Amino acid sequence: MTQLAKLRSELDEARSRTDRMFGLISAHAMYERPIPERHRLIFYLGHLEAFDWNQICRGTLGLPSFQPSFDQLFEAGIDPSEGNLPNDQPYDWPTITEVQRYNARVREAVDRVLGSAPEGIIHVAIEHRLMHAETNAYLLHHLDPKYKQSPSDSLLLSGETPREEMVDISEGMATLGRQPDDGFGWDNESGRHEVQVPAFSISRYKVTNQQYLRFVQEGGDPPAFWVLRGDGWCLRTMFREVPLPLSWPVYVTYRQAQAYADWMGMVLPTEAQFHRAAFGTPSGVERPYPWGDERPGVEHGNFDFQGWDPVPVTARSHGNSGFGVAQLVGNGWEWTSTLFHPFSGFSPLPTYPGYSARFFDQDHYVVKGGGPVTASRLLRRSFRNWFRQSYPYAHIGFRCVQS
Repeated sequence: MTQLAKLRSELDEARSRTDRMFGLISAHAMYERPIPERHRLIFYLGHLEAFDWNQICRGTLGLPSFQPSFDQLFEAGIDPSEGNLPNDQPYDWPTITEVQRYNARVREAVDRVLGSAPEGIIHVAIEHRLMHAETNAYLLHHLDPKYKQSPSDSLLLSGETPREEMVDISEGMATLGRQPDDGFGWDNESGRHEVQVPAFSISRYKVTNQQYLRFVQEGGDPPAFWVLRGDGWCLRTMFREVPLPLSWPVYVTYRQAQAYADWMGMVLPTEAQFHRAAFGTPSGVERPYPWGDERPGVEHGNFDFQGWDPVPVTARSHGNSGFGVAQLVGNGWEWTSTLFHPFSGFSPLPTYPGYSARFFDQDHYVVKGGGPVTASRLLRRSFRNWFRQSYPYAHIGFRCVQS
């Protein structure tokens, strides 16, 4: 298979994933706003194709626009600061039929010219769509159940109770970032460099709902995914509400994770500490993945759309790191204490200059690892994700460290 054929296949698969996700949402819900800080769902229906058109056809190959108003309307998402929520109304948006007609025309145009597009811009389109598949999952998670169709799936609600133990990580070097010849990467990944990491200890497992429940019982802030029913807590999974699964990782904001760590007398790991625990080994050799050189497989963790929800933190030990730390990839992103910032030599993507740069502030923190609906191609060591410290809707857990 040629490289172009491989990329076409990957783009088709990414499209299938997002198409299937929209297929779970009722047409009546397309003008709902499940997350107050985000656009209405109708935006995301048009955004994926508009992005491909703007990046590949219009921006790179210079094709004339056939519907400039939609190119602009669906061009970029939003990430407003606290208290600055969008106030648009459903009637401000086009009809579903109009958006679908635009999408079909864009997709036909992209397919026709894909062979003329630089390889890098095709990677951009594929990974952007896969990242939005995860973003759309967050929206779907917080959508009223009456608007979504539940696929047949099963939840692993209970598992082995994890021992609350720390793993000693010896002093060593952590390699962050990537070089241009390392393959495709986003602008914030560029600038491969080494960081000397002093010895520290890190939680073997992600913090669980059971552990965090004790914090809540002592006055801590409950997560957005929890619902109090009578005297007990329940969890809103992707498609239904269940009694709180105690062995699942807790999903929280940065502020909540930091408050829990303070309560425990510990701290959150830095980005470099995460790398050392995830990809380092006692011998000092770094590996592409926590488990070694092997590409991600279902035995290594809960990622790549195997399911919609978490599994117990003790599941799938084949994905343990060289130090024996569990689930550093999959089953929930993990907060770090590192503010999202550029590495030395940062240069924005010419066709997408705002991808990273507009988030280099004092409010977005780096998250690492990956969640249940993170695509396997995004599990590379250099990939960086980020969220506002108060953002409560994403699938992000954490673990604690001690110096």
